[in-house]
Amino acid sequence: MKRREFFKSASVATIGAAAATTLATPAIAQGNITWRMVTTWPKNFPGLGVGAQRLADRITKASGGRLTIEVFAANEMVPPLQALDAVIDGSAEMSHGAAYYWQNKSQGLSFFTGVPYGMTSRELAAWVRYLGGQEIWDEIYDQFGVQGFLSGDTGTQAGGWFRNEPDRHQGH
Repeated sequence: MKRREFFKSASVATIGAAAATTLATPAIAQGNITWRMVTTWPKNFPGLGVGAQRLADRITKASGGRLTIEVFAANEMVPPLQALDAVIDGSAEMSHGAAYYWQNKSQGLSFFTGVPYGMTSRELAAWVRYLGGQEIWDEIYDQFGVQGFLSGDTGTQAGGWFRNEPDRHQGH
């Protein structure tokens, strides 16, 4: 499904991963729909956790209440690192997390998040929106039947990923 077609059918922008509506059975009451968003963040976690709730509130408001997003913090519905799996298996319609948490599914997902010495926020957004990044993301997520979207980020992360803990006494 093309990105623009998804936006038209969902009428809202979603993040992390949103399952095709046929995968999950959302709650429907009097023409209104409720989608479950599972996150990798603790409830009211500064920045990321409140950002997920803010996104849910904006979607609900933008849809005039026809689509309500119910946010489940880490461990309320599933463990944090199983948020994407909950969308894939249809337990939830959306997840909000960092794509590098799913690198066990594809190492390429690391590039859609702030990685050590990686792109700045603006560079990442430009790559995804205008330089083919979204198409690569779509190709990776297509194999799982989900769609990824940017919805904020933490920017470039300092430090690095190392096999062993650094020797803190070296050179002292």
